[in-house]
Amino acid sequence: MRAIVISRSGGPEVLEIRGVPMPEPGHGEIRVRVRAFCLNRADLLQCRGLYPAPPGWPRDIPGLEYSGEVDAVGPGAAGISFGDRVMGIVGGGSYAEYLVTPAAHAVPVPGGMSFEDAAAIPEAFITAFDALDRLDVVAGEWVLVHAVGSGVGTAVVQLAKARAASCIGTSRTRGKLVRAQALGLDVGVDSAHDDFVAAVKQVTGQGTQCVVDLIGGAQFPKTLDAMARCGRLILVGLTAGQHVEMDLGVILRKRLRIEGTVLRGRSNDEKSVVIAAFAETILPLFSEGRLVPVVDDVFPFEEIRAAHERLASNATFGNVVVQV
Repeated sequence: MRAIVISRSGGPEVLEIRGVPMPEPGHGEIRVRVRAFCLNRADLLQCRGLYPAPPGWPRDIPGLEYSGEVDAVGPGAAGISFGDRVMGIVGGGSYAEYLVTPAAHAVPVPGGMSFEDAAAIPEAFITAFDALDRLDVVAGEWVLVHAVGSGVGTAVVQLAKARAASCIGTSRTRGKLVRAQALGLDVGVDSAHDDFVAAVKQVTGQGTQCVVDLIGGAQFPKTLDAMARCGRLILVGLTAGQHVEMDLGVILRKRLRIEGTVLRGRSNDEKSVVIAAFAETILPLFSEGRLVPVVDDVFPFEEIRAAHERLASNATFGNVVVQV
């Protein structure tokens, strides 16, 4: 089969299409003929040697999500059949024509949805679902999400609205804020020019109860300032940096709850629990039209370097997808 392989550490130029052995499903696993996959910033980091795949997943074939058709079913893989249209998250290896994954980690592609749209669902929406669930977001609360134009950001907006919560989003690009409003964003703040702390407090009065922080970095102390007393924050990404100087006293004075999360490094059993809950409670909302995957652009397999360049440009709104 063909796969996109990281030949050495670097940027998009290190990605090469090569022939590699076909994977075989083991106990409880399925093999999927990949039809599309979505890019993630973790892929950019992995190319640079900064985010290696967890044990048991391909070391030199990146990719955290996919959509496609079941090509083979291993022993003990229940509830799934040859030819089923599926999508899901993986620890690596989706930049290929075929992949092997636990059957429990695959969920059905919503009826009538294209493989390209389906590929933009798993990582973004499962991450956002898990984050909001860990925050215990309830109706009537405010949720602040940084990088609202990212794949996870666009999912957070939609899932917050599905919980009857209100959403404030930040972006350094005004056009992304406008587009996010069509997804249900209540308030958009241009963080490149405006004070998002002042904007949050003006809208909410006391500050936001919940934060999904996808960037971390230097504005993390400001994010804490924008939170209400007893507010909850979940740190999902560090695209703006992982080192910051701050007054830890604000956490004590406000009695804040701060949690970090990552999906890729969790055990198969932990992932199975999250995926099962997602399939039961969130997946039907796509068929009902209440949730939509957001695709920025679609590239052919042979143009993977251009797809990486597009993602790295920070000009994207939503997800970059590759057809296989």
